[in-house]
Amino acid sequence: MDIGKRYMPHELENKWYKLWEENHSFEPKPGNGKFSIVIPPPNITGRIHIGHALNIVLQDISVRYNRMKGKETVWIPGEDHAGIATQHVVEKYLLKEEGKRREDYTREEFLKITWDWANKYRNHIREQIKALAASVDWSRERFTLDEGLNQAVRKVFVSLYNDGLIYKGKYIVNWCPSCGTVLADDEVEHSEEKGKLWYIKYPLENTQNYVTVATTRPETMLGDTALAVNPSDERYKNLIGETAILPIVGRKLKIIADPYVDTNFGTGVVKVTPAHDPNDYQIGLRHDLERIQIIDENAKISENGGKYAGLDRYIARERIVEDLKKEGLLEKEEDYTHSVGHCYRCDTVIEPLLLDQWFVKMKPLAEKAIQVVENDEIKFYPERWKKVYLNWMYEIRDWCISRQLWWGHRIPVWYCQNCGHVNVSVEDVKKCEKCGSTDLKQDEDVLDTWFSSALWPFSTLGWPEETEDLKRFYPTDLLVTGFDIIFFWVARMIMMGEKFMGEKPFHDVYLHQLVRDKYGRKMSKSLGNGVDPLEIINEYGTDPVRFTLAVLAAQGRDIKLDVGSFDAYRKFANKIWNATRFVLLNMEDHEKIELKEEYLKIEDKWILSRLNSTILEISKDLEGYNYDQAARKLYDFFWNELCDWYIEASKNRLNSSGNDKLIVQNVILQVFDSSLRLLHPFMPYISEELWQKLPIEKDSELLISAKWPEYNENNIYPEAEKVFSKVMELVSGIRNVKAEMEIPQTQEVEVKYKIVAKNDDFIEENIKLIEHLAFLKGITQTEVKPAKSATAYVDESVEVYIPLGEYIDVDTEKQRLTKKLEKLSKDIELYNKKLSNKNFVEKADPDVVEKTKEDLKESEKKYQKLQALLKELS
Repeated sequence: MDIGKRYMPHELENKWYKLWEENHSFEPKPGNGKFSIVIPPPNITGRIHIGHALNIVLQDISVRYNRMKGKETVWIPGEDHAGIATQHVVEKYLLKEEGKRREDYTREEFLKITWDWANKYRNHIREQIKALAASVDWSRERFTLDEGLNQAVRKVFVSLYNDGLIYKGKYIVNWCPSCGTVLADDEVEHSEEKGKLWYIKYPLENTQNYVTVATTRPETMLGDTALAVNPSDERYKNLIGETAILPIVGRKLKIIADPYVDTNFGTGVVKVTPAHDPNDYQIGLRHDLERIQIIDENAKISENGGKYAGLDRYIARERIVEDLKKEGLLEKEEDYTHSVGHCYRCDTVIEPLLLDQWFVKMKPLAEKAIQVVENDEIKFYPERWKKVYLNWMYEIRDWCISRQLWWGHRIPVWYCQNCGHVNVSVEDVKKCEKCGSTDLKQDEDVLDTWFSSALWPFSTLGWPEETEDLKRFYPTDLLVTGFDIIFFWVARMIMMGEKFMGEKPFHDVYLHQLVRDKYGRKMSKSLGNGVDPLEIINEYGTDPVRFTLAVLAAQGRDIKLDVGSFDAYRKFANKIWNATRFVLLNMEDHEKIELKEEYLKIEDKWILSRLNSTILEISKDLEGYNYDQAARKLYDFFWNELCDWYIEASKNRLNSSGNDKLIVQNVILQVFDSSLRLLHPFMPYISEELWQKLPIEKDSELLISAKWPEYNENNIYPEAEKVFSKVMELVSGIRNVKAEMEIPQTQEVEVKYKIVAKNDDFIEENIKLIEHLAFLKGITQTEVKPAKSATAYVDESVEVYIPLGEYIDVDTEKQRLTKKLEKLSKDIELYNKKLSNKNFVEKADPDVVEKTKEDLKESEKKYQKLQALLKELS
């Protein structure tokens, strides 16, 4: 059978995904145990990026592996409505296309537009997920804003409210003036920025003296209600209890003592603005200070700001500094680098504001979520994330869950306009439960997107209904996600799962790293170094892209992605295709026979033994989520051991006839059958296509639902592995000498061997095999080492030489080797110089330093080898 010379990935992709769907291959089938997983729902705001692709590929590897292991396997897909992000994108679209703002529409009109937009982009996300060959069960697809999720969200909100875990109150929140909404602490991105530190003189009441206060935000001084010093600061003990006068405004400020004050910041005296700084807010609570809001929701000075009212916060800053200078109250200003919080969506500098918001009390919910991780009921991969998770949970703060948006789950609270009663209900409230009035107004805000996402592992299975899926598949087995949302999402899912299901939402959490460019830089539009997975798939094919991402996914290390890597694994796919084509072309007269051990040759036992060891190792790696190690072992086994050694060793036998040919045909088919099964989770399309072509008895119509290869200890042959390894080492030695001496590999040469100790007959027993693999005229025994010969192999019992006189001009070769040694000597000197440079070792990219060490080691090894070769020719 000829499958064609060229591997055409896109033909296979279009063919097999459709067939798998038609055969309901992605739906769970009764099995031995279960494996369930929910997809981290991609935002509907655009195309998936390379990080999403990595996430989906790793999940699919585990899903396909467990499906082949015979488990009842389900992978639930879905998309996230992404409240703030989606509304932001839709508002930008309407402004550009229609010239209208959100305020130009009613809430219902805007939501209809957004739903249309969402449905369009949900379909885009589906097609992108399919492009990665993800075997998700589309019949169970969910959306974080669908009706089922809405019921779950409402039930959770009402339950937490009734338990006293949801409350409304004034609190310092992170406000984005551009998006017009609150951000949770973990939605604020901090960056170090250059600014100024202004030293302002605050006059002391009834004296000619003053105290100097340093601040990075002079505009907020309009809301100061106290000054504070550390009680242990000897410099200012005499000031505690005194009164200062607020410059420009004239307000009297008490000087208080509070341990929060950092004695090393500025002068050691700080201004306290409880309405505009979270730490000042806490000081204000401790000392019962007035809270004066002087910046509004548009980041402008409020009416409390006197003559500065209506000014933008930064313009107000400039005016206040000017006025302080005029009044002689600005002592000095200094350059100062400090951390500034930005909105994670639009990058606007956030403004801490004191607003009425809805919050969840997190401490009571965190207790069980801490316990299950401390006790390893939930395991993190890599394990170091356990400590990160726990440290955050120990210090957890209440979660602000209200957002000033229209797109999202509207808060299920109705305010009675008659008696003021707050009605909280799962169902829409038509009548006040207290006074019976129908004059009700629902809360305008929506819930934080992460509120609905926190319910994802059980809401997608049908909760709050007691569905069969919920009984069968909860808790799920694995969560694969990025480390950057461990607090946004992972922690909250654990808390909600324990609260509402009484059980953890998943057993294992695999946190993959960031995908960076080959230089280790974060991918961004500004650098132009982003990698679009769909474009890469279009160029290289899905299977090579998947295998590349798996190989690079080492636990705990950011991925440095060189686009050239995709080409390397496209070559691997070509190798798989061509090797299978060669095998199939040599199976025309094949018939199945029993492979008895006495029929097997050394190379047969070796490949069967290596296959079974590989099955065991890859299975173990996939159980421990070491995707990269499993992929590398599979690559090495298929390309190096199966193709480069076993198939090469078997070619003469395949060209023969009789029982020996049948034996090698049956061995090859057994190994290829298992190899394609091992490949399937990584490269599903090419493995399915080629497995279908194998002339073997199949346990399934489709490879996707066939059995995972089983380890067979009866096919482990330690002695055969030991002997064949020597054969490989000997042949490699001969090939290396040929390469160094520039003798073509296919040129047949004569080889001599000398017995050092008569305790190993591996050469005599495998002469024909060695001659075939190394292209030899012959291999004969000698008592002494021939003149002008190169040593190709040495062990405790035998030495092997290649007499070179008849194949090369010895004098010319000596000159050539001398020049190579000189070049290597300079390289070694250069590498040593770099590595002895402390500056280079400490400041260069760690990968560059490591590469230099490897280059040095390789050069030294080559130098020693060539030096020994030159000595032999002398």
